[in-house]
Amino acid sequence: MNSFGQKLRFSTFGESHGTAIGCLLDGVPAGLEIDERFIQDELDRRKPGKSEFETARKEADKVEILSGVFEGKSTGTPIAMIIYNTNQKSKDYSNIKDVFRPGHADFTYFHKYGIRDYRGGGRSSARETAARVAAGAIAKLMLNTLDISVLSGISEVAGIKSENFDYEMAKKSIIYALDPNKEEEQKEAILKAKNNHDSVGGVSRVLIKGVPKGLGQPLYYKLDAVLADAMMGINAVKAVEIGDGILSASLLGSQNNDEIRNNGFISNHSGGILGGISNSDDIVINVYFKPTPSIFKEQRTVTTQNEEVDFALKGRHDPCVAIRGTVVCEAMAALVIADMLLLNMGSNMDGVSRYYS
Repeated sequence: MNSFGQKLRFSTFGESHGTAIGCLLDGVPAGLEIDERFIQDELDRRKPGKSEFETARKEADKVEILSGVFEGKSTGTPIAMIIYNTNQKSKDYSNIKDVFRPGHADFTYFHKYGIRDYRGGGRSSARETAARVAAGAIAKLMLNTLDISVLSGISEVAGIKSENFDYEMAKKSIIYALDPNKEEEQKEAILKAKNNHDSVGGVSRVLIKGVPKGLGQPLYYKLDAVLADAMMGINAVKAVEIGDGILSASLLGSQNNDEIRNNGFISNHSGGILGGISNSDDIVINVYFKPTPSIFKEQRTVTTQNEEVDFALKGRHDPCVAIRGTVVCEAMAALVIADMLLLNMGSNMDGVSRYYS
């Protein structure tokens, strides 16, 4: 499927080396002020080529709104956006036309469809995530009107873990580092891997503040389940934690329970979600990215004819895909929360009565 969401639903289209990528966002309420500068700023945070810690591919990622907006406001009809590809180097991929790159979707796409776009991975390329960021920017505009914020940063690179989580600092960091005391060490690890023609993994930490109680649909559209679904659908993501996540399995119930007083919860091990429904505490998500599979060391693989070969990759690739990936995590989190807000409006008769009274 190329679509995501229920009340707020978006679909994306395009390939890495095609003419363009884009999205269609349906379900945006009419009357939302559409700040095109904000949307472009979000895309600029994700776009490639900004530093030595990212791919050298230079894309302006200039977004163009095609429909659904009139005189600066949403009309309630589908919002279509397009981003033209301007810096493809398809010839870099000529040597893998009949070769499966280890760690990529080449092998599985070919055996599923019997055909694949080998130029940068085609549809499986992380290039597609620019369209998600464009859709997520509009979701953020919706959330901003309700004082709900979605923040993120890099909490770990190559096993170097942050001990502090400063989201304002992350906005200023070239690698979106959350811990100023770990940033330089994390940068060094990225550049060391890059200089050795290798790559490293990383962890994005997403924080959602201001979420009201009651978001999430039991039993089969739980908030934490949908957030995990959204994050696992991002390229190179291999694991997701809500709240304390894996740590919870090693705790006692007396340690893991978030006790409650009349002014709220004493702790937040649950990450702001209980029974699949938001409890108004901060929602905390850890998203684990594997090392970028595009590396420049010689590797063993097979061809489309199942012949064993050794090959070396060419092209321009991120030494740590988590860096730009954290912006995509924010976008997907915003889309989920906005969708859940719209779904929740009719969850009880009080909400229905307020709307129609």
